[in-house]
Amino acid sequence: MATTTLEQLLSAKEVVVTCGAGGVGKTTTAAALATMAALHLGGRVLVLTIDPARRLADALGLEGIGNEERRVGPKAFAAAGLKPRGELWAAMLDTKASWDDLIRQHAPDPRTRDAILANPLYDNITARFVQSHDYIAMERLHELHASGRYDLIVVDTPPSRNALDFLDAPDRMEEFFGGRLLRWLTAPMRNRVVGAASRPFLTIADRVLGARFLQDIAEFFTLMQSMEKGFVDRARSVSALMADARTAFCVVTTLETAPAREAAFFVAELRRRGLPLGAVIVNKALPEWLLDAGPSAVAARFCDAPGPLAAAVRDVVGAPKGRVRRVLAEVGESFANYAVVAAREAEQRAELATGADVLVTVPVLDEPVNDLAGLVRLGRCCWR
Repeated sequence: MATTTLEQLLSAKEVVVTCGAGGVGKTTTAAALATMAALHLGGRVLVLTIDPARRLADALGLEGIGNEERRVGPKAFAAAGLKPRGELWAAMLDTKASWDDLIRQHAPDPRTRDAILANPLYDNITARFVQSHDYIAMERLHELHASGRYDLIVVDTPPSRNALDFLDAPDRMEEFFGGRLLRWLTAPMRNRVVGAASRPFLTIADRVLGARFLQDIAEFFTLMQSMEKGFVDRARSVSALMADARTAFCVVTTLETAPAREAAFFVAELRRRGLPLGAVIVNKALPEWLLDAGPSAVAARFCDAPGPLAAAVRDVVGAPKGRVRRVLAEVGESFANYAVVAAREAEQRAELATGADVLVTVPVLDEPVNDLAGLVRLGRCCWR
């Protein structure tokens, strides 16, 4: 594993994709990384969440955050006693607005654009169209990266298993445009005489759904097919970007059983797909000084109740000898138990971080992260 820092990693990347199980602090960590990049690296930094949760807006103090990027203004940083070198922006994916923008930007002509947007099935189909939330998230990332407006984009994905849908969305869109299903759906608009293979399917659909419904479907997908080349080209571009040296994946986890298993699963998936694992961030971990020889030696002395330490403490506090011995022994044993758990955690971290450029351990914070100052506290734990 390379001995680099998270600061060095982010300074060398254009896209950082954070992944992890639900409830491990992934959204907050993504916001903290973006905040630290804006503070220390300069430039324009965007944190984009495609996870439906709204914790990002709360932490950044941006009410009503949506599809359009919004800047976290200098006043917000000044209120937290901070002066950033760069700019921090934030956005949260709005599936409907993103699909509308996509159609308006890439339809081949105004007639096709208006026909798609006015189609009775447009809203319903795009809400379910080949995992449209995941695909449109990739489209939005492609658009933002290609615009050149941001030096760094930090993407906060849904929980691990759903994040695979995000990664698979471009390939599935390409498969859809080249698949048999699309040919069946558009057959009524392409041919007056339907092929023998498609006729049974269309006859049943006509009886069950009605001719008008079937015509609307055929019309919608025929119109969408006019945009096929753009869809496929952008899908390939996004897939290439995910594997590019400009991109890094950051797996966020705790060392509880279920999240750690999810993290191991996602790390293995990244390796299998040949995608760049930049960092593993372990939240809520026991402090590493539990493994130091000095504190362990002191804890051993606590366990040695009849020794001189017990006598010295008894003289200071004036407590009965037996009680002092029991308390010191319990403290020493408790430390030893925590040290055992810390050693196990160190082994887990090492296993998870195999092949990663950076391994970061974040201890349990004394206060919840619910504002910009909290994001900086968390970010400093990651940055060092």
